[in-house]
Amino acid sequence: MWKLKFAGGGNPWLRTVNNHVGRQIWEFDPDLGSPDEIEKAHLNFTGNRLKTKHSSDLLMRLQFSKESPIAEVLPQVKVEEEENVTEEMVTDTLRRALTFHSSLQAPDGHWPGDYGGPMFLLPGLVIALSITGALDAVLSEEHKKEIRRYLYNHQAISISLIVFDIQTGISMIMVACIAWWQQVLGAFEWSGNNPLPPEMWLLPYILPFHPGRMWCHCRMVYLPVSYLYGKRFVGPITPTVLALREELFPIPYLEIDWNRARNACAKEDLYYPHPLLQDILWASLHKIVEPILMRWPGKKLRVKALQTAIQHIHYEDENTRYICIGSVNKVLNMLCCWVEDPNSEAFKLHLPRLYDYLWVAEDGMKMQGYNGSQLWDTALAVQAILSTNIVEEYSSTLRKANMYLKNTQVQEDCPGDLNFWYRHISKGAWPLSTADHGWPVSDCTAEGLIAVLQLSKLPPEIAGEPLEANRLYDAVNVILSYQNADGGFATYELTRSYPWLELINPSEIFGDIVIDYPYVECTSAAIQALAALKSHPGHRRHEVDRCIQKATKYIESVQASDGSWYGSWSVCFTYGTWFGVTGLVAVGKSYDNSPSIQRACNFLLSKQLASGGWGESYLSCQNKVYSNIEGNQPHLANTAWAMLALIDAGQAERDPTPLHKGARYCYDLKYVVLKIKGTR
Repeated sequence: MWKLKFAGGGNPWLRTVNNHVGRQIWEFDPDLGSPDEIEKAHLNFTGNRLKTKHSSDLLMRLQFSKESPIAEVLPQVKVEEEENVTEEMVTDTLRRALTFHSSLQAPDGHWPGDYGGPMFLLPGLVIALSITGALDAVLSEEHKKEIRRYLYNHQAISISLIVFDIQTGISMIMVACIAWWQQVLGAFEWSGNNPLPPEMWLLPYILPFHPGRMWCHCRMVYLPVSYLYGKRFVGPITPTVLALREELFPIPYLEIDWNRARNACAKEDLYYPHPLLQDILWASLHKIVEPILMRWPGKKLRVKALQTAIQHIHYEDENTRYICIGSVNKVLNMLCCWVEDPNSEAFKLHLPRLYDYLWVAEDGMKMQGYNGSQLWDTALAVQAILSTNIVEEYSSTLRKANMYLKNTQVQEDCPGDLNFWYRHISKGAWPLSTADHGWPVSDCTAEGLIAVLQLSKLPPEIAGEPLEANRLYDAVNVILSYQNADGGFATYELTRSYPWLELINPSEIFGDIVIDYPYVECTSAAIQALAALKSHPGHRRHEVDRCIQKATKYIESVQASDGSWYGSWSVCFTYGTWFGVTGLVAVGKSYDNSPSIQRACNFLLSKQLASGGWGESYLSCQNKVYSNIEGNQPHLANTAWAMLALIDAGQAERDPTPLHKGARYCYDLKYVVLKIKGTR
């Protein structure tokens, strides 16, 4: 059975800044558990996959239940149809939830979990299984024929792939971003891809379209992709590659029109169609610029550009201990290091970090989008526990979490000239996951600061020693440095260019990715963190007050006409509106003195369902228009976000009925984790 392991290295090619605190990897242990237990967990998922489409980390929970069983499972609190929700019921339910949640805490203080989801991360893994022959063990010839038939009918020159369900056959889910892997394999020609020239890295930074001005995730994928494109690297054409060419395409490989393929995309994947300007740009680069750069003397510029690109790749690798900012650029950077030198130390340092992105659950092995969300989950878990009236009962949990927060704060800026490397300061920041990953994030820094400030108010015997004042001030310095001229806060860095740069967004499957935009969540989190500095009232008071004032005006300025705020990170309006309200409340605004809060409450109340809950569909993110889940089904997360916003806005004093209805829905789900303040 698979075993989840924490921290620790054991591999001479691993690098770390804090003894691997936060690392979570799966290893196979034949002596742990039985095949029957794994099969039971798998059947639990497949039997309910149309109702619950994500996994529940049953393998991890099974492991924790064996290693640290809960001494006493508290009875479930049940609420009868006409019965009111009392303070005692809420407290008992909280105790039950926190006892269970504490049982899933890792020894180093964080809460492990799956950070998977995006289907486009899987193609590289699926191709690897295909090349090694592993798919033959689970796919019959009939299944393969059905896959080919669907591919031929739905895709545009094979830039998508099918993800299949072993038990039910073909699930017909389209995923993109596979052309790059096919190209380096030799199963797709480089001429079938729009140009991504590495010479962009040689342009003056003053130009608004310089890649150093892009959002860091976009920039860090463009970096290795431009290197591979400039190299036109293709691996050896083996019999396996020839077989892939025959299997993937409905016509002979040599007859494919690669020029047409450059702008062809399956309609299922086409979220962001190319504007005409972009088609003209790609055609010009493809037909005029690239032929010049591929021949002398233009080739000299190409060589210099490739040297610059690989230099930046190595910088990213070294400053993330070869984890990289995300799984996409991690595997691409690793490939670039291999292309540069298959026997290089850089390539060997990449290999053990592959495990940081693989996660195993009852739905199989997945490639995660990040190496986890350890810091984020820990900071929010701490705040949740501290919002209850039973803090002393979970002192052990809080002490471990406090230690994780301390161990994960970034202690130093990246070396060298940060402007040359296009990096923001990071000393004092918190990342989303681990200190070894190290990329600073604005709202993670804010939530981390809020958590350690709240913990510092407790006696050391309950929460451990507080974070030193100088490290708190480092965090404040990072937060202040993140504010844009409009008062808003983006994610990893300042907003460095203009929204019109989306005109050259080449992805086709993503929108709003080229620059780092300011968001209501990041801005609200920054406000709440700076407002929590009451225990250090003299520290940069004027700068802090000015930052809060500008950020508050930004939040009010981006509120929609219906009273909502649109949230980033694919979680839409209920999430964004929660952050909008809590940010304004943190600076002393209330329902009585803030029209923005009044409108937000009216918006949320208008979306409450007959069941008492809220249920927002993912389509809100896709279409940027509020959409209910099909069938007006409620969802726990949406309900929690809406209730938290209404509670902070004083809904209990005006009319607690909507909160009681929401709480009853949560109780019906047997999961309530909210304390409804001021209600009986």
